[in-house]
Amino acid sequence: MTRLLHLSDLHFGRTRPELLAPLIQAARDLAPDATIVSGDLTQRAREWQFEEAANLMASLPQPVLVVPGNHDVPLDRPLQRFLRPFALYREEISADLEPMLDLPGMRVIGMNTADPFAWERGKVRRRSLALAVQRLSEAPEGTLKVVVMHHPLYHPPGATKEPMPKADWAAKALADAGADLVLAGHLHAWGAAAEEMREGRRTMLLVQAGTGTSTRLRGQENDFNVIDLVAPHPSHLRVTRWIATEAGPGYAEGPHSEFVEDPAGWRRID
Repeated sequence: MTRLLHLSDLHFGRTRPELLAPLIQAARDLAPDATIVSGDLTQRAREWQFEEAANLMASLPQPVLVVPGNHDVPLDRPLQRFLRPFALYREEISADLEPMLDLPGMRVIGMNTADPFAWERGKVRRRSLALAVQRLSEAPEGTLKVVVMHHPLYHPPGATKEPMPKADWAAKALADAGADLVLAGHLHAWGAAAEEMREGRRTMLLVQAGTGTSTRLRGQENDFNVIDLVAPHPSHLRVTRWIATEAGPGYAEGPHSEFVEDPAGWRRID
């Protein structure tokens, strides 16, 4: 069984420091095969915020695959924002904005959707999508194919943030290339659903993590996801939400959802 730990929206600069040690301990106890962080490591893309985020990354179970979010581009430093938007991220976190990771029975592909020219809204870059499609198509037969991005392809009812332009186009291309699972953040709201982004297309599984450690809550608790590949053939995934407890600093296991793959794509079974 292959296990992923999925975090998002840490927002160093607006963190709850009492959650950091419990998060590290919970992650180590869960012993994932990899840790995935879907963007917004910082609040204002300051060097010290990236340094604190890098320290956390180093303390989490390795390997760690991370992609940038819109908060990881400097908002209030225009020259840096437009001329070298990812300079500090590259220096402190990773030189690779779109990393890839191969695990037993699984390929994980990062996509950078942060747009320096739009503060909150994401962007699907043609080059990024083409690279993701190529990596999906080159994955070994029978591999679970996972794509990680900060901005979600689908906004559930009630979401107040502006949807990412061309999300449907990207979803179609990823689904046609065989993507199984898309991990995202940005909305500070948890979710796990099999969504048919276009009628008649193969259904992908879309999983959202809320905010792992930030004070910037949106009516939900701090959380992270644990994703277990229970069986590879036919594929069976379990998505478990871990939630910050009210009684004291720490995280407790919350509800889980089960999904299986059939010829039409993914469907929920619980």
